[in-house]
Amino acid sequence: MQRINAQQKPGRIYLWCIATLLVAGLLIPQSVLAHCDTLDGPVVIDAKTALITKDITPILKWVREADEAEIRATFEQALAVRALGGAAQELADRNFFETLVRIHRAGEGAPYTGLKPVGSVEPVIAKADRALAQKNVDELATAIATHVKKGIHERFADLLEKRKHADDSVASGREFVASYVTYVHYVEGLAKAAHAEPHHAETAASSGEHNH
Repeated sequence: MQRINAQQKPGRIYLWCIATLLVAGLLIPQSVLAHCDTLDGPVVIDAKTALITKDITPILKWVREADEAEIRATFEQALAVRALGGAAQELADRNFFETLVRIHRAGEGAPYTGLKPVGSVEPVIAKADRALAQKNVDELATAIATHVKKGIHERFADLLEKRKHADDSVASGREFVASYVTYVHYVEGLAKAAHAEPHHAETAASSGEHNH
């Protein structure tokens, strides 16, 4: 397995991590999509900061330019209602979070199914965010690499054992084939993910847009 170091380009590190995460079963595509619809996710965190400071700038990066006018209008409405305090403020905040996340996800081509509670972010995604905050991905990359290596070894060992008895009977042969398919698909999935097209965020960045 190729070793990742600080000299590699961020894009390659990102692709490698996503590849290993997907194949290792540490996350599924829905987990990635759902990351930004949690109350402790990056979109809502930036939204809270924007409302407190009355500065919309931190959240504009989460929406497409075409959606900016709607977000600005909703933001101004939220600030006006927040001034009433109490339950009105809570309602204004919630409505703004809902609107922002819905529009953000629409920009990703993802459905909006409501805000998720605090703590619902997948552990591995939380670790990925923590690595970014700490400006160091070594611990995360090492943990993922260890998990994937273990997965490959386990499947390979099972395959070798099944192959010993593949010709003993039809049933044994089928067990060998099932083990072989599992092993090959695991490795194939890793390779496909590693060589996949850039995540939509990278594509958007290259075209001048910024989405999560």
